[in-house]
Amino acid sequence: MPKKNTAKSCCAPASGDAGCCYVESVVSVDERGQMLIPKSLRDKAGIKTGTKLTLIGWEKNNKVCCISMVKTEDFTGMVKELLGPMMKEISVK
Repeated sequence: MPKKNTAKSCCAPASGDAGCCYVESVVSVDERGQMLIPKSLRDKAGIKTGTKLTLIGWEKNNKVCCISMVKTEDFTGMVKELLGPMMKEISVK
């Protein structure tokens, strides 16, 4: 399995750093299931009208306990980086 390059990760912990997650804001879901991402966060993340986000659910005991959002273009790159070397190994054999 290829070694993960943590230098490319936006949340690669620095030496001695416990991580990078923090509460940015609290949002509400309206009756149509929509929520508003605060402008300050959209600006920092470069999220503009038409930006596609991939939602990733994490389950524990058959219940979703965490939902993450990643820009789809970034997520696609992460998947290609992870699977690309493995696919090359498979096609060579």
